[in-house]
Amino acid sequence: MALSANDAFAASGQGRGRRRRRARRGALSEINVTPLVDVMLVLLIVFMISAPLLTAGVPVELPKTEAGSLQDQSEPLTVSIRADGQIFIKEDEVPFGSLSPRLKEMAGPTTKPIYVRADGKAPYAIVAQVMASLSTSGFTSINLITDTGGPSSGASPKPAKTPGGPDTP
Repeated sequence: MALSANDAFAASGQGRGRRRRRARRGALSEINVTPLVDVMLVLLIVFMISAPLLTAGVPVELPKTEAGSLQDQSEPLTVSIRADGQIFIKEDEVPFGSLSPRLKEMAGPTTKPIYVRADGKAPYAIVAQVMASLSTSGFTSINLITDTGGPSSGASPKPAKTPGGPDTP
């Protein structure tokens, strides 16, 4: 008696089918990481949205320079100067006359760095007076905070193209 090709496969496949069923009934030992990834992406989005809100309290428009940012070793004292000339230590407004005594009181015996955040439109005379006052008060680590991405100190800016000029085809 001759067997067709389908009969031959059917006869030999019966034993294998039982083995496969037994292998499928075993315990699943893989960890499902999809919920973990979902939670991590939600946390990433929350932190990306809330991070810009954690900046300093006094709103000033910092001038732009090409200098990079510094690494913070300890919490510094921040002196902010707004465009109208008002002076703040951290978030508290301070008159110019009581700036040095207040900073000495806040700094204590340790020498903390002082960061001066002056608005780009603040009068130069007030910024210079604050810097001189800090220097004569014995503070040696005085830093000016600027915003990155400003003009380069070495290269001259490219002139703007005018419509209808020689460069226009």
